[in-house]
Amino acid sequence: MSFVLETERLLMRQLEQRDFADLAEILQDPQVMYAYEHHFTDADVQAWLRRQQARYAAYGFGLWALIDKRTGQMVGQAGLTWQPCEGEQVLEIGYLLKRRFWHMGYAQKAAAACVRHAFTQLGAQKVCSIIKTDNIPSIRVAQAIGMTKEKEFTARYYNGDVRHFLFSLSRKDNKGGIP
Repeated sequence: MSFVLETERLLMRQLEQRDFADLAEILQDPQVMYAYEHHFTDADVQAWLRRQQARYAAYGFGLWALIDKRTGQMVGQAGLTWQPCEGEQVLEIGYLLKRRFWHMGYAQKAAAACVRHAFTQLGAQKVCSIIKTDNIPSIRVAQAIGMTKEKEFTARYYNGDVRHFLFSLSRKDNKGGIP
């Protein structure tokens, strides 16, 4: 099996069809997906999985399975995607963890690995995180990896307009020790 990224505790690899049940546990948990304000059906989970696989083919990246090295268990997903923000496409770090793995440092380590990958392998000049304004844990992750709030904006999702922050880190401003 080929891994895209590795941290001290995590292996990150492309999502595969065999990950459907783990992905459903994430996407069908209302607490995990509160920012989407949408109930994900099995068909939605399958579409999400196919969308990541299409991203791997088109760009060489997408959201990857997060595998705990010690247990071999999938704890979540994280990666890089192109996302719209007020008329432009931004390279975004995204992550979703199974609820039982919240507050264990996985999101921060995965996000930092994504920053490194974006800067060193993709040659990106800037990476972003689009975060719902009331998502304090994700704001803390963004700040912990050196991102700063760039702006507040409205994004339209399943249930209408939602206020978000755009956090970003540029390669030239990367003083947080992430290469």
